Amino acid sequence: MSTPHSATIFIVDDDQALLRLLQKTLEREGFSTVTASSGQEAIAWLEQNTAGLMLLDLKLHDIEGKDLINRVAAKGRSVPFVIITGQGDERVAVDMMKRGALDYLVKDVQFIQFVPTVVCRALEKLETERRLRAAQAALEESKTQLLMVSEREQRHFGAELHDGLGQQLTAIELRCQSLKQDLPPSRPDLEKEVSQICQFLRNAISQTRSLAHGLAPLSLDSRGLTDALNSLALRMSGSRRIKCSFDSPSPIALDNELVAGHLFRIAQESVNNAVKHSLATEITIRLVRSGGKLQLKISDNGKGLAKTPSSSQGIGLQIMKHRTSVIGGELNIISKPGEGVTVTCTLPATN
Repeated sequence: MSTPHSATIFIVDDDQALLRLLQKTLEREGFSTVTASSGQEAIAWLEQNTAGLMLLDLKLHDIEGKDLINRVAAKGRSVPFVIITGQGDERVAVDMMKRGALDYLVKDVQFIQFVPTVVCRALEKLETERRLRAAQAALEESKTQLLMVSEREQRHFGAELHDGLGQQLTAIELRCQSLKQDLPPSRPDLEKEVSQICQFLRNAISQTRSLAHGLAPLSLDSRGLTDALNSLALRMSGSRRIKCSFDSPSPIALDNELVAGHLFRIAQESVNNAVKHSLATEITIRLVRSGGKLQLKISDNGKGLAKTPSSSQGIGLQIMKHRTSVIGGELNIISKPGEGVTVTCTLPATN
């Protein structure tokens, strides 16, 4: 006795005798079936119902099989299908496979015998694809959650650096300045030592603030992204060998903090790659809104990306691509040997 199947098989053929035979053959195997003896009848049924799989005769008396597929797709009611064709029409069958058919059956002496096998194979393929999509969706969701946790921890660490260690260093530097003023004039050697300690503390405070801003770069107002990108450029330009500039022809306000955060991290990763891997000396960060699109572009004058990226570089590029997909954008990376790299992230301006 056959095991019942959950999928409904929709059989479309204008040969009534063959239609009944197909229906009985599949029902003996435990399938639930629905039939239609014309293209118009099939379209009308699909407008109101769904099927797990459609067996479609390519040469119906009222509509060609490929036209039926196109019309159903145009109505947003596409259904997975296997085509049925006559002998000698294998070329047409191959063309329909390119159009999305899962398989095809040729009306020969063994036709009915192979129907259940082809149907099961098609359904197994659909189930495999469904599981793969579910696994990919779960993986993408895991990546998104991991990024969110990472962002939250970075913000927390940045705040701790700024409000905790930064404040303590500032307090120590103030005590050091006070101590310097209390030193006796007769001890210039001590004054020099204390002055150096004060300078070291100021440098440490500056580095701590820079790290804190890098970890938690965005303010909550709509200009947070613009300010953060400008600060990123200024920090990078603090190094004597790197000239980094930020350009935004017109003011850009972005209220979506999630989008702003991902765009900043893409810029930050691109700049870091330019310095570490491309050995750039000039970097330009550009943020523009044009033609209903928001575009972030980071260009450098380095040596370009290696044909085989290092593990850290490869991970960075993958993370940038994932960040772009999370915010519904498109990432384009152009690398020319000896001419540098241009990273462009484009997304709808409504984001």
